[in-house]
Amino acid sequence: MLHLLKTPIGRLRILGFFEGISLILLVFIAVPLKYWGGEPVLVRVIGPIHGLLFTLFVLATLSAAVTYSWKFSETSWKVLLACVIPFGTFYIDKYILAREQSVWDNRKD
Repeated sequence: MLHLLKTPIGRLRILGFFEGISLILLVFIAVPLKYWGGEPVLVRVIGPIHGLLFTLFVLATLSAAVTYSWKFSETSWKVLLACVIPFGTFYIDKYILAREQSVWDNRKD
């Protein structure tokens, strides 16, 4: 996984993974504990972390789009849309970002 840190698209994939995990924790653990258990502390902790990861994901998407010359009409809008759809980051990692990284890695060889 550390090899992903070397490229903008790799960093985007890592951020997408953690953003998706933070949303899962928020939706399935923190929010139910807040409303059904009366314990809001996890929402106060995980909420801002998720917000930060979301913001970093958007910035990393823009960075990757510039670095790899993505056309907005072909790739960028899909990645940006996926980050506002719950769990969309997992989908785009598998069906878009992994393919884009593979294409980029093959160009470098």
